[in-house]
Amino acid sequence: MAAQGLVHGPLDKSCLHLCVDMQRLFGRGYPWAVPWLEKVLPAIEALCARHPDRTVFTRFIPAVRAGEGRGTWARYYRRWASVTLERIGDDAVRLVPALERFAPPARILDKSVYSPWTEGRLDRLLAGSGVDTVIISGGETDVCVLATFLGAVDRGLRVILVTDALCSSSDETHDALMELYLSRFSEQVEVARTEEILDGWR
Repeated sequence: MAAQGLVHGPLDKSCLHLCVDMQRLFGRGYPWAVPWLEKVLPAIEALCARHPDRTVFTRFIPAVRAGEGRGTWARYYRRWASVTLERIGDDAVRLVPALERFAPPARILDKSVYSPWTEGRLDRLLAGSGVDTVIISGGETDVCVLATFLGAVDRGLRVILVTDALCSSSDETHDALMELYLSRFSEQVEVARTEEILDGWR
């Protein structure tokens, strides 16, 4: 089991906050609403406020219309035609209102798949930046956060998951993934609460 807390020391300018997919699309009134997105929002706001210039927001951008996408994504968007851009509009992919004020200086990185690494944009953004640590918040714990986490681990980054700033539409799989992170990645992840991260990231 991984030790909890910032066991590898305090955080410095080599640290980046990756806030995953905190968008209106996952808020109240949308087909993909995450019931406790609003519950974790204050913690995420506090993280963003500490170093907005060291924050990157990822945004999941759905297909424009039903049936578009590579391979199984085409089937996915036939099933989820209700969340294609032609149905929900461009406003749905915007950050939730409470977080929009941080960008700029925070940066926004758009992606069309779960992982922010697959399409190369995040690698290009980090190239030459000196970043060796990522703090991960946002949603969902068991989908896009998982993909973000695994890519960071593969790149040898120090990874910190913020336990009170992660959300999912499923309590069961959120809990299962937190157990997975802690039990299977003991050398590659630290988990901490927002308060501890803010205390350690001056």
